[in-house]
Amino acid sequence: MKRTGSDDTLRCSFCHKSQDVVGKLISSPSEYPRAYICDECIAVCNSILDDDKPEPSTTSPNKIPRPLEIKDFLDQYVIGQEAPKRKLAVAVYNHSKRIHMNRMRNSEIELAKSNILLIGPTARARP
Repeated sequence: MKRTGSDDTLRCSFCHKSQDVVGKLISSPSEYPRAYICDECIAVCNSILDDDKPEPSTTSPNKIPRPLEIKDFLDQYVIGQEAPKRKLAVAVYNHSKRIHMNRMRNSEIELAKSNILLIGPTARARP
């Protein structure tokens, strides 16, 4: 904040605490407009920035789930249909492995998304 009149103490431009009250007061690099920030406000800003960072995922980004793990996940949502779940799990695993290997090689080739079509009888009873 600007020096006002006879008061020559510098103040934080954010919290307006004087330089005598805070541990450290840092000045802006430019002369005009001159701004100051104290170490306490810097700590608050750092905590705000840390809160905005995305949480690191618990699983490793390079770990591709095995077909059995994918099937176990599908078992939570799909009743029966064991053969299609196994085939879908293997297809998802192979696709993920191709994408991972492509990234490891830093290849310029972009893999297109592919659809999986499961054809067969459904488990739905019709009236």
